[in-house]
Amino acid sequence: MIRASHALDDVSLVVFDKDGTLIDFHFMWSGWVEDLAEGLERSTGAPIRAPLFSMMGYDPGTGRAHTGGGLVSTPMARLRDLTVLVLHDAGVSSTEAETALRASWHAPDPVRLARPLADLPRLFGGLRSTGRRCAIATSDDRAPTVRTLDALGIDGLVDAMVCADDGVPAKPAPDMVTHLCALLSVDPGETAVVGDSPADMAMGHSAGARVVIGVRTGIGTERDLAAADVVLDDVGALVEEETPPNDP
Repeated sequence: MIRASHALDDVSLVVFDKDGTLIDFHFMWSGWVEDLAEGLERSTGAPIRAPLFSMMGYDPGTGRAHTGGGLVSTPMARLRDLTVLVLHDAGVSSTEAETALRASWHAPDPVRLARPLADLPRLFGGLRSTGRRCAIATSDDRAPTVRTLDALGIDGLVDAMVCADDGVPAKPAPDMVTHLCALLSVDPGETAVVGDSPADMAMGHSAGARVVIGVRTGIGTERDLAAADVVLDDVGALVEEETPPNDP
C-alpha cells in the first residue's frame, strides 16, 4: 500500500468517479429506484418490486445498494433494458412494458439530490493550484452530470469528463481513463483514479494508472476496496493530506 500522504506523488491528472465518490450515491439513487418500482407496479398491476430490487441490487430495508447489483456502475440505457427484462419475466407484454416505462422512467434530479461528500470546490481548486488537472469518469449520462457539476460549483474546475452515453466502453474497462488521458495528453502512468466501487478499482488498474485510490463514502466495503493502492475516508482527504498543518 502507498502511504496516503504520498498518494498523488508524480500525478498530473486525477480522475474521479462521481456517485459515491463526489456525491452521496444512496441519497441520489435509493429514492429513484423506489419511485420506479411504485410507478411500474401502478402501470402494469404486476408484482415488480421484489424482482426489480433484486436486479438493481437494492435493499429496501437499509435503503442501500450493494456492489453486485445493476445500480452500481451500470449506464442508464442498460438499466432500462434490464428493467424491460424484469417486466417480461413478470408476465408483462412488450407493448405494456414500453407503455409503463414511458410513464415511469425518469432520471434522478441531478441538482436536488446531489449531496456533496466533501468541500468539492476546495478539493478541485486545491488540486489545480498544484498544477494538476481534474477529470470525471462516470456511469451517469452527460446531461445530468453537467447539471450536477454546475450545481456543485465545480463545472469550471473540471478539465474533461467522460460519461455513459459518450460511446466509450463502460467500467470496469480501462477505456474511460485512457480516453481522458488521450484528451488531455497525459500518460496513464501519471494519473490517479479515485472511486468507491470494484469497477472503479479495476478500471484504474487495467488502464495502468499510477495510483488507484478508494474512498469509503460509497457502496464499496473494505473488501471491495482491497484492490486500491490507498483507501481514504473521503475525497476531501486528498487535499488535506497534501496540506501541512499550521505551525503553532
